[in-house]
Amino acid sequence: MTSDTVFTIHRPSSSASPLVLDSPHSGHQFPADFGSVLSVARLRSAEDVLVDQLYASAGRHGAPLLAANFPRSYIDPNRAAGDIDLDLLDAPWPHHFEPSGKARLGKALIWRTLDDGTPIYDARLSVATVQHRITHYLQPYQAALKTLLDAAHAEHGVVYHINCHSMDPVGSAMGEGGQGVARADVVLGDRDGSTCEAGFTQGVAAFFEARGYSVAINKPYKGVELVRMYAAPQQGRHSLQIELNKRLYLQDGSIEASAGFARLQSDLDALLGELVRYARTR
Repeated sequence: MTSDTVFTIHRPSSSASPLVLDSPHSGHQFPADFGSVLSVARLRSAEDVLVDQLYASAGRHGAPLLAANFPRSYIDPNRAAGDIDLDLLDAPWPHHFEPSGKARLGKALIWRTLDDGTPIYDARLSVATVQHRITHYLQPYQAALKTLLDAAHAEHGVVYHINCHSMDPVGSAMGEGGQGVARADVVLGDRDGSTCEAGFTQGVAAFFEARGYSVAINKPYKGVELVRMYAAPQQGRHSLQIELNKRLYLQDGSIEASAGFARLQSDLDALLGELVRYARTR
């Protein structure tokens, strides 16, 4: 395992496989310069709680697991560096601007609000503050993921990337899919088939369905930057986002594991075994 203030890499304990995992939103080490007016407890509502632990067996299957240590509400590593919410700045943005549309939800590169619309700051941020977060958090995380993916592809000629997330049971005021809309147990995102071969996506869906989980594909989550930026299926580079419903493994309305955690973790361990076997045939 390698670790720094930005991320931790849980390295394989067995022979390497063509599988790489990352958990960009499970971090909860809050930088001293965050400057939010909200409590840590409130900010942790944005977290993909325990997702890195759900996939803790990745190394046993020869797959590295990259996990962010910083919280997504500080800066979201699943965004492009130019995905700036201009309404959050106290001056014009002088660098590359690449809006994804997430600013309308308050969830661009640096979040403006929580899911329920609560403002995270009571003042606008400076350009220097945003650039610091990009340079010291976003870019190192994304570079670390690229290094892992490139290494797996160089060794095996193919790489399958699993982008690991969790989601609230129902849509919120500032969430995807509509307020109050119930979500499936598992949502798979391959950006409408553009980031991953169809057989892989369908195989993951079939795995979950066989174990009694409800599955949706690309609704309401298609995958964002980390799925898009390194995927090239025609070159053997496949990326799939997996969103797990928090009701499966957390106590209602809390960040504490429920009795369902062990079952979901066991099922994910079995999934990783299936995915490694699939990837090695490619």
